[in-house]
Amino acid sequence: MAALGLGFIALHGRPRACAAASSAPAAAAAPPVLGDVTRPHFPILDQTVNGCKLVYLDNAATSQKPVAVLDKLKDYYSVYNSNVHRGIHALSAKATEAYEVARQKVANFINAETYREIVFTRNATEAINLVAFTWGLSTLREGDEVILSVAEHHSNIVPWQIVAQKTGASLKYVTLTEDETLNVEELKGLFTKKTKLVSLHHVSNTLGSINPMQDIIRYAHDHGAKVLVDACQSVPHMTVDVRGLDADFLVFSSHKMCGPTGIGVLYGKHDMLMAMPPFLGGGEMISDVFLNHSTYADPPLRFEAGTPAIAEAIGLGAAIDYLSNLGMDNIHAYEVELSKYLYSKLSSVSGVRIYGPKSGSERAALCAFNVEGIHPTDLSTFLDQQHGVAVRSGHHCTQPLHRHLGINASARASLYFYNTKREVDAFIDALNDTIGFFS
Repeated sequence: MAALGLGFIALHGRPRACAAASSAPAAAAAPPVLGDVTRPHFPILDQTVNGCKLVYLDNAATSQKPVAVLDKLKDYYSVYNSNVHRGIHALSAKATEAYEVARQKVANFINAETYREIVFTRNATEAINLVAFTWGLSTLREGDEVILSVAEHHSNIVPWQIVAQKTGASLKYVTLTEDETLNVEELKGLFTKKTKLVSLHHVSNTLGSINPMQDIIRYAHDHGAKVLVDACQSVPHMTVDVRGLDADFLVFSSHKMCGPTGIGVLYGKHDMLMAMPPFLGGGEMISDVFLNHSTYADPPLRFEAGTPAIAEAIGLGAAIDYLSNLGMDNIHAYEVELSKYLYSKLSSVSGVRIYGPKSGSERAALCAFNVEGIHPTDLSTFLDQQHGVAVRSGHHCTQPLHRHLGINASARASLYFYNTKREVDAFIDALNDTIGFFS
């Protein structure tokens, strides 16, 4: 099914059909839920898009930013903008302290043993590449094996393909059960004496499934393999304890958890980071530089060549403060309710096919879906232009998964703690109107 494209509808001639998505609870409603309490903290949500009240349901792609984070970024650039680690003057000292305090906040947030296990990167993609091109190239040999899944984000497939081509290692892919969750029994059957690494998502950005990472990590370690966890869709939504998981590596992005774009995090066990060679060369990552050789700093600075994303790190620290004040357990509990509500409402719409675990299973607060006879790009365009509803369409950087499911693309609605059931209702009303239009 091919998309008809933006020019297929004379939308400018059709009256708006905005669904009612009130930003405030009804007068006689129950006490405000987390979504009602937090919405005023996000000024971007209080706007009109294409003549309708914005309903932002694209949080798996990126989250919005609270005033507390925006103010912290403004404060840095307005009051103490300076380079870090390289000056003894007042501004540099203040910037360095704020940058390193942010690193400690990250360590505390995921329960790392020490701040030395926290490496700041440009994003989670770079964090995975860092592991692939340092640990991977220095450890993997011809015939060694890396286990991935067909549901991985491209950033957790492509780097390992490149490393496999360079080293002669092979990649094995675990598939899905009939319920479209990771086939853990099949995964266990893939292990051999040559298995060196398992690299898997914690929560699927397309299926919404939640993998039993603690059990998987224990099994991998029992078989002598290391484990990298892609936690981009879990760290923003639930408590993640790297020591409890016993993960060797874990990556996530700031921008999906109310922080700025342009910064991600690599967690690595300290002994593993100490054994890894540098990723990039330059300033900051060195101990001493001579004309014929150089020595390198200890982690994490060994992996942070050049001027880092200072404001972004400080903004991430502010986002962690904000999330911690709300309480990650509170966020997760509220999103579990939102997830059930979204799945129930969406599955009741005629012609809709939702991917991932079925009702009754624990799901993240997102649904990738298709509507029979309507291309997801056309669907998403109509929802935006006629209803102000923001969802994502495409392959969500999971092309192998889409091929495994027998589709080229899907639409995806993804929620965060500042969304409400009223917005889900508005989305469903808009979806029904959209289906009616195309029918």
